[in-house]
Amino acid sequence: MEESYIKKVMSLGILVVLLVLSFFILKPILLSIILGFILAFIFSPVYSLLLKWTKSPNFSATSICVVLITLLILPIWFFAPIILEQSFKIYLSAQQMDFVVVLKKVFPSLFSSDQFSAEIGSTIKSFISNIADSVVNAVVNLITNFPSFMLQILVVLFTFFFVLRDGDNLVEYIKSLLPFPKEVEKKLFASSREITKSVLYGQVILGIIQGIVAGIGFFIFGVPNAWVLTLLALIAGVLPIIGPMLISLPVVVYLILADNNFAAIGVFIFGIIASNIDNLLRPLIVSRRSELHPSLVLIGMIGGVFFFGVLGLILGPLILAYLLIVLEVFRDRKSSAEGGGISAQ
Repeated sequence: MEESYIKKVMSLGILVVLLVLSFFILKPILLSIILGFILAFIFSPVYSLLLKWTKSPNFSATSICVVLITLLILPIWFFAPIILEQSFKIYLSAQQMDFVVVLKKVFPSLFSSDQFSAEIGSTIKSFISNIADSVVNAVVNLITNFPSFMLQILVVLFTFFFVLRDGDNLVEYIKSLLPFPKEVEKKLFASSREITKSVLYGQVILGIIQGIVAGIGFFIFGVPNAWVLTLLALIAGVLPIIGPMLISLPVVVYLILADNNFAAIGVFIFGIIASNIDNLLRPLIVSRRSELHPSLVLIGMIGGVFFFGVLGLILGPLILAYLLIVLEVFRDRKSSAEGGGISAQ
C-alpha cells in the first residue's frame, strides 16, 4: 500500500515538473499558438467546404494557409509605412493644435471658464498624442523586431495548419482527458463552440466589418490620415457598447470646424450605417441563446488587454465565458445529485 502510494506521488511529481518545464518552453510562443487555434476555428467552415470539394486534407489546409499568409503579410507590408507616416502627422498636429479654441467654439457655454478649458484641452492633447505615439511605437517595434515577428508568424501558421487538418482528432484527445461523463462532455463542447462563435464572429468579425464601413466613409470624403482613423475604427468596432461612432463623431466635429459640412454629413451617415450593421448581421451569424452579455464581453476585453496585450480582446471574453460554462456544468451536476438524493428518500 505504501509502495503504491509512493509511486503515485512520484508519478504526479514527474507530471507536474514536466508540465512546468513545458510551460516555460512554450511561454514565448504561447500567444502565437493560441492565435493559431483561434484562426483555425474562424476558417474551419471554409476548410470543411474545401475538403468536401478536394477530398484532400493536406491540400485544403495548405490552400487556406496560403490565403492566411496573404491576409497577414501583405497588409502589414503595404500599410505599415503609411500608418507610421500618418500617425506621426497626427502626433505633430496634436502638438500644434489649440484644443482650447476648439472646445470653446463647439461648446461655448460648457467651456466658459479659461482654467477648466485649459485643463480639458491639455488632457485631450495628451490623449491624442499618446494614441499616435503608441501606434508609431507599435509599427517601429514591428519593423525592428521583424525576424522575431516572422518566427511568431511561422508558429501561428504551423499551429493553424495542423489544427485545421487534425482538429477532430485533437477534440477527441481533449475529451479523453476530461473527467466528465459523456453527456456532460457533449454539453460542454457544444456550449463552448457556440460561445466561441459568438465572440469571434459576433464580436470580432462584425466589429472589423463595422470599422471597415466607417473607414470607407473616411476615404470617400477625403478625411486626412484616413488609414490611422480606419485602424482606430476597427478597434472601436470590436469593443462592445462603444462602436466606430467613437471615432466618427470627432471626425465629424473636425470637418464642421473646417467648414466642410458635406463631408461631415457623409462621414456621419457612414458612421450610423457602421453602427447598425451589428443589428442586421448578428442574428444571421450568432444564435441569440449563445450571445454573451455586452458588459461581460467588455470587462473580459479590458482585462484581457492588460494581461495578454492586443490578443486579450479575444482571449479575455472567451476565458470568462468558458469559466461560466464550467460553473454551469458543476451547478447542473450538483442539482442532479441533490434531486437524486431527495427522490431516494
